[in-house]
Amino acid sequence: MTESSHLIDTQDQLKEFLPALRKTDWVGLDTEADSLHSYPEKLCLLQISIPGKDVLIDPLSSLDISPLFEALNKKELLMHGSDNDLRLMYAANKFVPDRIFDTMWAARVLGFTAFGLNDLLSKLIGITLDKGSQKANWTRRPLTEKMKLYALNDSLHLRSLADLLKTELKTKARLSWHQQICERLIEEHSSNRQLDLDQAWRLKGSSKLTRRSLAILKETWHWREQEAVKANKPPYFIVRHEDLVRLAETVIDRDTKTVWPHKLSTRRFNSLREAVGQALDLDSDNCPEIPQVNRRRIKASEKKLYESLKEIRDKQAEELKIDPTLIASRSTLVKLSLEDGEEKEKILPWQRDLLNL
Repeated sequence: MTESSHLIDTQDQLKEFLPALRKTDWVGLDTEADSLHSYPEKLCLLQISIPGKDVLIDPLSSLDISPLFEALNKKELLMHGSDNDLRLMYAANKFVPDRIFDTMWAARVLGFTAFGLNDLLSKLIGITLDKGSQKANWTRRPLTEKMKLYALNDSLHLRSLADLLKTELKTKARLSWHQQICERLIEEHSSNRQLDLDQAWRLKGSSKLTRRSLAILKETWHWREQEAVKANKPPYFIVRHEDLVRLAETVIDRDTKTVWPHKLSTRRFNSLREAVGQALDLDSDNCPEIPQVNRRRIKASEKKLYESLKEIRDKQAEELKIDPTLIASRSTLVKLSLEDGEEKEKILPWQRDLLNL
């Protein structure tokens, strides 16, 4: 912790900090959540670095953080791997940043193969961070000094790192590529992420289940969601995904031996049995449909276009010394080769340019 760093957990402390925040054009920012310990996850900590000050802001205290987000508006936010941070801030306060500079994506665009924050700081600045609190419980209060130090380190060096990467992006004429990626990140992650309840329960391994088994899986998935919220624990702490699928495929009727998940309390076991019973009582017509996979035959012209696009992509990636999937993944190439034109509008302008589209 530097001399000018401290934990802000009262309204007066936040009010005292905001004038300095309003004066700066940029903010190094990171967040901590509790996805490993709570359900649903929530914003537990904001780490903010500005010229001369590094602070931790505690949204779990009795603190109205809306003035903070108002002050962050119109700033350039320096972040690393910003997708989850953007989602957390939107969920907490409907906050949508004006612009961001994501150092992870800058490194990827420049061709770095190791682009974790520690990797980049070690390689470019000669700093090695202590990652000992990576899986800490960020709902814990008071925060330990080790947790505070760990958290601040994630924002402390973002300005220096961003400056180095931005200079290199300009040198290689890739700054606009990175800007397009950052704009897309804001567009995709600073919004409500709606869970598709018609599909979320279709877990890995469920594709071969019968309609009756799918009904059981659907009912028990919803049971697990309710139990997770009630217990404030991630769903896999209640019952593992694979155990739900195994349960669904072994239930034949109420009296046949079933592979039940282990270590359930009596209350939880009885409520799970009740959920299974509800699925068994469904009319067969009301059981979920087995997904139909519609595979149309690929035309010779589409196959030829795919091979041509792949060759162009791989050649460009080799010359630029970047990961080919940054230009287009295999699935994107397949969609681009289909004669419907939709995928072309979804990829970024710099990607279209490199693929000669």
